[in-house]
Amino acid sequence: MSVENLLNMKQIKLFKTELTRFMMSYKFALEELNTKIDILKQEFHYIHDYNPIEHVKSRVKTPESIVKKVYKKGYELSLESIKENIHDIAGIRITCSFISDIYELSSMLQKQKDIKLIKCKDYIKNPKPNGYQSLHLILQIPVFMSDREEHVSVEVQIRTIAMDFWASLEHKIYYKYNEEVPQKLKNELMEAAHSVAQLDKKMETIHKEIAELKASHHLEENIQELLVNNDNYQLPYDFLSMYVNPNK
Repeated sequence: MSVENLLNMKQIKLFKTELTRFMMSYKFALEELNTKIDILKQEFHYIHDYNPIEHVKSRVKTPESIVKKVYKKGYELSLESIKENIHDIAGIRITCSFISDIYELSSMLQKQKDIKLIKCKDYIKNPKPNGYQSLHLILQIPVFMSDREEHVSVEVQIRTIAMDFWASLEHKIYYKYNEEVPQKLKNELMEAAHSVAQLDKKMETIHKEIAELKASHHLEENIQELLVNNDNYQLPYDFLSMYVNPNK
């Protein structure tokens, strides 16, 4: 075998190793972030008696899908270019019950010391022209390999159940029509998006009213308990007399 062929084989093997490490780093980053989200979910469930997270779904893009996006965007086909420009290789989608849950969860994730916010796109306050709503975060998380530390980007989409239902329906329609959707359906989708926004706002209002009533009810219960059990907080006479008349 010629020297040139040996060099080519070594280069191919090296590239294969680097590509494997590259894809594994996104898999590990996804697992790390999923663990953090699961901890928050369990904490809310056991301590706060309320869980803002309804569902979590995650995925890593296939190499074929990554290459297609690289060519579509016109980026250089290299691992360095992909890492710098493609930020949704690893993705997590979180569905919540209420809009306030979205921002609360986003804040909690960003406050963690080993997570860095790279980009935030708020499509809830500023929906896309087609009516799409969601909060998109690009978070960078450290992954510790055997010989290096990688800082890997993960896209996190947080939305309500209603927003997720609309997005799923919109995706199915565009896939069915190969993105050539009739204008009538586009108009209906836009109308549905407005209905979703109104529904989320209404549910948020009800959620706040229930929370206020619950807090008020608990306060009244606590005050009543203090009044009824006031005697329980008084020391017994015999116990006090031991210190007033120690020789008795």
